[in-house]
Amino acid sequence: MKKFLYISSIFTFLTLMSFTVFDFYSSMTKVDYIDGSKTLKFTTKMNTSHISDAIKINRNTAGFEAEVKKYVNNNFDVFVDGSPKTLTFTGSQVSGETVWVYFETGGVSDINSLKIKNTILLSAFPKQINLVNIAYKGNQKTMNFQRGKEVNEVDF
Repeated sequence: MKKFLYISSIFTFLTLMSFTVFDFYSSMTKVDYIDGSKTLKFTTKMNTSHISDAIKINRNTAGFEAEVKKYVNNNFDVFVDGSPKTLTFTGSQVSGETVWVYFETGGVSDINSLKIKNTILLSAFPKQINLVNIAYKGNQKTMNFQRGKEVNEVDF
């Protein structure tokens, strides 16, 4: 009987925990190399409420998208083979609970190493995790960023 009560209490605890709401803070960036134009294209996806809290602007405000672009520009740096690259923003879009930001850098003929500094939302949310998935000439690489690990580098 004690064993049954013990197992029942564990099952009840796990069931109750499954209904507990946990905030999950993350962003995801997809990087695609376009060989014809020698361009790296970036697409970043963030939670609308989280970025709104971080930049302290209501998402329904007219200047929200411009502030999001400015924020990403200040919190995302790219280095190709050790040389810093300038990011050009090509657009953004708010779609419900998701903000999409599009940017690129040109003049990238070959990549031996790609270094990225990604501090998006890290100062606002201690448990923030940022993922960057890179597609380059048939190779796929993934980078993870969090507090204490804001810079990552991969070799091709």
